[in-house]
Amino acid sequence: MTPVENTASRARIDWTGICFAVLLTLFIALPLVVVGTWAFTEVWRYPSVIPQQFGLRFWHQTLSRADVWDALTLSLRLTATVTILSAIICLPAAYAFARMKFPGRNILFLSLLASHAFPKFGLLVAIAGIFLQLGLISTFWGVVLIQLVGTLMLMIWIPVAAFQNVDRRMEEAARDAGAAPLRVFWSITLPQAGPTIAAALLLTFVGTFYETEGAWLIGAPEIRTMPVLMITFINNQIVVQYGAVLSVMLWVPSFIALMFARRVIGTGAFARGFGA
Repeated sequence: MTPVENTASRARIDWTGICFAVLLTLFIALPLVVVGTWAFTEVWRYPSVIPQQFGLRFWHQTLSRADVWDALTLSLRLTATVTILSAIICLPAAYAFARMKFPGRNILFLSLLASHAFPKFGLLVAIAGIFLQLGLISTFWGVVLIQLVGTLMLMIWIPVAAFQNVDRRMEEAARDAGAAPLRVFWSITLPQAGPTIAAALLLTFVGTFYETEGAWLIGAPEIRTMPVLMITFINNQIVVQYGAVLSVMLWVPSFIALMFARRVIGTGAFARGFGA
């Protein structure tokens, strides 16, 4: 290949990739832009392409409601509880799956996919029947338990990959130097696996905050999280702006979580956990 042909080859534009990127951006960004626009719109009538009047009137009306703040407080308390319990339960299990050999290990590990291998709503209905007998319907701890089911795979599979990709040579060197097993874990193993574990905790927190089906089926009518309240607003209110305002409020935890992940965890932590 001549230098001219080589330069032309490098300069060739991948129009197929560009088209896919544009379509993907439109599918993801366009709905967000529309919802964000509705949240700050007071008058927007067809066939106008842009709103006729912007304002914060619907923000004041939404934020003045006590049920909005009650739902936000409940969602944060519920999400924090689920994330902490998930870490307490799943991280030791993840370490055992990553480092120990025991009968049925592979079958048990793969069985964690069972909660995601079938239609989720059908599984929730079956669990709701059990919870009804136990008196857990419309209770805080009933919603905590149902949301813990959804965190099992995420909080075990990702940390397992992190523990498996820890540099064993550093652990062996620390043991050869006389360090106790607990000291090796805290000084060598955990710092290497920590960023990826933090990413799993972050994904668990965000996923639990937005979880809707379990919170609605098990918690209604006493337990109303922010997503459940948003659905109630959309179904019962003919004013689009109320649902749009709640939607924008629900974006805030994700934005904070992403900024935290970028600054504290680092962009390569998740990939390192999978050995990439």
